[in-house]
Amino acid sequence: MKNIIIFGAPGSGKGTYSEAIMEKYGMGHISTGDVLRAEIKQGTQLGKIAQGYIDQGQLIPDELMVNILAKVYDEMPAGKGVIFDGFPRTIPQAEALKKMLAERGHEMGMMIELVVTEDILLMRLLRRAIEQGRADDNEETIRKRFNVYHTQTAPLAEWFEKEGIRHIVSWEEHPSKEEMIARVFQVIEEENA
Repeated sequence: MKNIIIFGAPGSGKGTYSEAIMEKYGMGHISTGDVLRAEIKQGTQLGKIAQGYIDQGQLIPDELMVNILAKVYDEMPAGKGVIFDGFPRTIPQAEALKKMLAERGHEMGMMIELVVTEDILLMRLLRRAIEQGRADDNEETIRKRFNVYHTQTAPLAEWFEKEGIRHIVSWEEHPSKEEMIARVFQVIEEENA
């Protein structure tokens, strides 16, 4: 099974589709947020270094993030493929991930881009904020996150296109969640046929 990079704006369903893919195909899952929290909680050397950056309000350098992901990747079951959720977010991160995988004789595999209109994303994130009591998810904060996504992360889609691994799954006709999951599975199966 090929590795999969789940890509999309905040609220596009990366976590939801990652879970569905893991359940159906038995793949490993690497969420950068989960990985960082685990390393910090366990007090590992990498976790302590990462905590230092976080405490100073700084982004974790790409090299450190890739080292942390490499450690987790190496612990995944061989041959099943891994879903990368929330990484890479920039072209330098994508290049670092490609290099890390190549050093192990592996490839990035495929990128699945979840395309959802901003109106729907905003509605989803505001609903999630209410359901989960997340005060930081107000309309102003969400719009700032969209801006960061459009300026820093979205250009990465073209990089994946040039690599020949970009697959777009669009929400334009407002299909049900089940229909979207079926489309994601279809893309995976066509790519792994």
